[in-house]
Amino acid sequence: MRFGPVPLSDALGATLAHSVVVSSGRLRKGRVLAQEDIAALEQAGIQEIIVARLDPGDIDENTGAAQLAKALCGPGLRISDPFTGRVNLLAEGPGVVMMGRAALEAVNAVHPMITLATVPPFQQMTENGMVATIKIISYAVPQEAVDAACAAAGKAALRLAKRKLRDATLIITDVPGGAGDKGRVAVEGRLDALGVTLNDVVMVPHRSAPLTKALAAAQTDLTLVLTASATSDIDDIAPSALRQAGGEVERFGMPVDPGNLLFLGHLGQRPVIGLPGCARSPALNGADWVLSRLVCGIPVTSADIAAMGVGGLLKEIPTRPQPRNPGKSARGG
Repeated sequence: MRFGPVPLSDALGATLAHSVVVSSGRLRKGRVLAQEDIAALEQAGIQEIIVARLDPGDIDENTGAAQLAKALCGPGLRISDPFTGRVNLLAEGPGVVMMGRAALEAVNAVHPMITLATVPPFQQMTENGMVATIKIISYAVPQEAVDAACAAAGKAALRLAKRKLRDATLIITDVPGGAGDKGRVAVEGRLDALGVTLNDVVMVPHRSAPLTKALAAAQTDLTLVLTASATSDIDDIAPSALRQAGGEVERFGMPVDPGNLLFLGHLGQRPVIGLPGCARSPALNGADWVLSRLVCGIPVTSADIAAMGVGGLLKEIPTRPQPRNPGKSARGG
């Protein structure tokens, strides 16, 4: 691409590099100059204009962005119309973003004028949420470079894992004078955002026997447990009740704050999440990362949870200000 000032006599068909005011209004940058535009510029007394002109083998910014977007777009995503060299990939519904990181990094290594920015891996999305944006920085780019970027993307380098689990049971334990079903609204909101129906809310005393019975009776795709007192050990009431019901505990504790006191297990084929106390707030916490993956059919292992610590220091929540201050006592949540 050639970029720079040219006399008006040479500007026909070139791309306007900077917006220019004329008597009829404004000619905006990125406009391919037609004969009437040249006339308007002459009338405005402009003799020279800065433009971009395609070399042989170049394609314009919108064409380049659209081609790369098509190569990157996997299941569950849709492509926006190109505008000023930009195309967005949007979620077709609730879900979790899956990506081939090495392939995406290879795309950005092809040519500095070809850029791709995405949300983080495993980001939970709502319908029409922006998963990625492809931007051709210059007004034109070599077709050869776009072809190389498309090849680097591979197949379905970006996709949206959609909901697999349909419904959930929330079991809340309570103690005399306790919080009752506080937290139900926040948990239901989380499920609703993923397209999951909260079929049943069961209140039981904060004791092993009634919790074991409630866990065994749950028949939904997913069971969530919110205890009156935070789970402090793998042999505490909620993990013990899961084992007594015939289930297994795969992981207790996670390196995400807030969210440390989560446990993950299963009862038969149904996953069970022991929610940390911070799940009573709608603010982001570690349980959200586990919940969204499980709902969308993405396996979560103990090793997966261990890996969440890098980037797992989340924002403070209003209900628990500065819990990690050295001078304050906090058990986590």
